[in-house]
Amino acid sequence: MAEYAVVQTGGKQYRVATGDTIRVETIPGDIGDTVELTDVLMVSSDGDVTLGTPTVEGARVVTEISESGKGKKIVVFKYKSKVRYRRKKGHRQQYTDLTVTDILLD
Repeated sequence: MAEYAVVQTGGKQYRVATGDTIRVETIPGDIGDTVELTDVLMVSSDGDVTLGTPTVEGARVVTEISESGKGKKIVVFKYKSKVRYRRKKGHRQQYTDLTVTDILLD
């Protein structure tokens, strides 16, 4: 049984433990589906740390999709003074919430 792990998904790294919920970039699937994250960079189990080169062989993090949606709206506004240049754009990033059910190290 692993205590925690560092996984990579969507170009970002997350430190996860069993029972944690993380918000990652959108992953295809429905609520309740199981997703296995295989890009495990580090695993800590009973005080023993295993580092990958670049990933840990045989390690995986089993997660369940708990929610999907769009994040808060941000406004991108470009402005140049004295030349009447203005551009206003909005963006909402899609996300998926994953609940970690198990960290396996084979």
